[in-house]
Amino acid sequence: MKWLIGALLILGFSFAIGSDLLAYAMYSLLTLIAVSRWLSKNWAAQLSATRQCSQLKAEINDHVGIELELTNRGKLPVPWILLEDILSKKAFQHTPPSLELQSSRIKLTMLRASQSKKLQYHFKCNRRGFYQLGPTVLETGDLFGLHRRFQVRTEPQYLTVFPKIVSIDGYDLSSRRPIGEIKMTHRLFEDPTRIAGVRSYQEGDPLNRIHWRATARTGKLQSKIYESSTVAGLTIVLDFHENGFYGQHEPMRSELAVTAAISIANTVQQLGQQIGLLTNGRDAADRMRQQGWDVELDDREQARQAGTMINENDRLRPLHVPTQRSSEQFYRIQEILARVEISDGLDFAHLLLEAQSRVPRDATILAIISKENIPTTIALENMARQGFAVSAMINVYEHEQYAQISGPLIAAGIETYHLRDEDSVVHVCRRQILR
Repeated sequence: MKWLIGALLILGFSFAIGSDLLAYAMYSLLTLIAVSRWLSKNWAAQLSATRQCSQLKAEINDHVGIELELTNRGKLPVPWILLEDILSKKAFQHTPPSLELQSSRIKLTMLRASQSKKLQYHFKCNRRGFYQLGPTVLETGDLFGLHRRFQVRTEPQYLTVFPKIVSIDGYDLSSRRPIGEIKMTHRLFEDPTRIAGVRSYQEGDPLNRIHWRATARTGKLQSKIYESSTVAGLTIVLDFHENGFYGQHEPMRSELAVTAAISIANTVQQLGQQIGLLTNGRDAADRMRQQGWDVELDDREQARQAGTMINENDRLRPLHVPTQRSSEQFYRIQEILARVEISDGLDFAHLLLEAQSRVPRDATILAIISKENIPTTIALENMARQGFAVSAMINVYEHEQYAQISGPLIAAGIETYHLRDEDSVVHVCRRQILR
């Protein structure tokens, strides 16, 4: 546009001074601008791109390959095309990056009429997450650089990298006592090792139920009454609010919390018990764009922004996988924990209030917290007083900090675990199994 305005002004000036040579030069320049504009528009309209991804579900340390095919559908050659496949900025925020590129995702090329060319690149998955692959940004223009066209092509694909699972080697989980043996307010199973009292003998009571000392005192057969207990499994309540972490320890602490949650869920699932998850984090899938994959824009930065995931997410509803026993339960939890992101919405104390109506009383509640917070401590104590079986996993490195956070909880009768590093995940799981 600047060239066009400048040429028109100079052309008017040439008429004013009567310079035929200058006017001829401006006519030539205007013709060149018009032809260049038409060619660049025609070239851009004839370009198309497709993407293929080797896998959309990956584990940490997996290598993922991407293949882009660029095609010129027109009858004119395109002298230059700058091709860039957009990756999420989140993938490069930390060191090492979450997605570590092994080759370039940018290529400068030319295409003859009806020709296709491919760009192949791959990357290593270093961290769990939900990543947008694409769309593809194409830039082309005339040979003089007077007109450039920026286009967004191909719908994006979404890669899910699952969190790391710490296995408990050397343990036969099926032979161990299950997690979550707790005293219940309503009878589900009876624990013969805990006697609550005696009652009169009823027909059908086995001999090992008879309380012989009480029978001798009363002269009538008396039977034992056992305390109610159940093998309950676990409901994991994960704090993923931004105020629940220290910024200087990120992303290590939040990733360790997810690793602990998925590892414990895997252990409970293998034991054949019910398992559930509740967290105040946000689901990265909520930030997916639903449109805008085939547009033409004025510059490269606008094209990049048009294709990225939405940054804002005002979701306040917690992410919830209901506690139950199911063969699919672990995979639901794994999907949620792969996509969960730190949120600024519902804080953990309010999440625990929300949890009271969502979690069954026959399941142990395991809260995973990473920071000292008085409202959180009070909320956990209140749940314990209301009859819930509550445990807390404290995700800090220093022993002094762990002691400071765990002190009030232990005083309230809440069992605590120190989540210091990945090795402590194995230790916590073993403690649960051997309870």
